[in-house]
Amino acid sequence: DEGNTKEEKPTAVEESSAEIPADVEVINMPRLSDTMTEGKVAKWHFKVGDTIKEGDILAEIETDKPHYNTLSTIVRNLEEKGYVAHNAYGNTHQYYPLISKEMYRKPFMNTAIESYFNNSYKNMVSFFAKEEKITAEELREIIDMIEKK
Repeated sequence: DEGNTKEEKPTAVEESSAEIPADVEVINMPRLSDTMTEGKVAKWHFKVGDTIKEGDILAEIETDKPHYNTLSTIVRNLEEKGYVAHNAYGNTHQYYPLISKEMYRKPFMNTAIESYFNNSYKNMVSFFAKEEKITAEELREIIDMIEKK
């Protein structure tokens, strides 16, 4: 039935006037959230001609700003935990950090290792080795750091 057909909007690639070379595979980016209307490549991790494999992160994508209530909840939680504070200027709040990145990193990493790696640093390192996120040379550097203490 003609009245029930859904009109599909063209993708950005289809709307573009640029000619795409025949040997280039176009990969459409999936929506990252229900409210996402557009995304912009913020940083490419590969150059033209680089070899990529399944699972590689090709780029960092900037998307629509989060809903105000979402951001407000996150910042309020950070403030309750003592990570940030604010100065009020009428209805506007300017937030600033109360702790350094390093001070935040330690409890964050401890929680991550406890939650995801059974409180085992060996499990964490093994995970990154299996995922090919750490090299043998980097592991040797870590061993050297440990042995020098």
